[in-house]
Amino acid sequence: MKSRLYTRTGDAGTTSLVGGTRVPKDSPRLEAYGTVDELNSWIGLVAASEAISPERRDALRNVQHRLFDIGAALATEPESPWQPDFDGATAVAEIESLIDDIDAQLPPLRQFVLPGGHPDAARANIARAVARRAERRILALNTTVNVDSYILQYINRLSDMLFALGREINIINGQDEIFWQKHC
Repeated sequence: MKSRLYTRTGDAGTTSLVGGTRVPKDSPRLEAYGTVDELNSWIGLVAASEAISPERRDALRNVQHRLFDIGAALATEPESPWQPDFDGATAVAEIESLIDDIDAQLPPLRQFVLPGGHPDAARANIARAVARRAERRILALNTTVNVDSYILQYINRLSDMLFALGREINIINGQDEIFWQKHC
């Protein structure tokens, strides 16, 4: 018999961590990995774009796998016999290499760039903003639970990569970047 997708165990507003402890669905831990999940969804939308190269699409798919690893790490209690395998040093080095590769293709930045231009550049910037929120949620969690410092580094670099990717999408698709004009 096929199992059901729904379990009804969360109907009262709690869910289980990896390890079995039930916690409220609005706990800092769930806010952190829920925001990482939202970020992963936005990156999936950007990766589905025809405005990016197959090479960038593959890189984004790798990012999605890393984000799933991070979500698993954030959802796992330290006492759990199962612990996720997140190689943070490698992940940070990979994302930094990707940033360097994208940035090498871009003209120097001399002004603040507003989100927009090509629709997929705008989507990359939405993902960037969600990455920043995920970083804040993970930092909040880190005040009560020890979070792997590489997770924070990775999410921080990921927001930089998404900014650079948004710029690249605009440039390779012939869209002008939109520069901030101070009105104060």
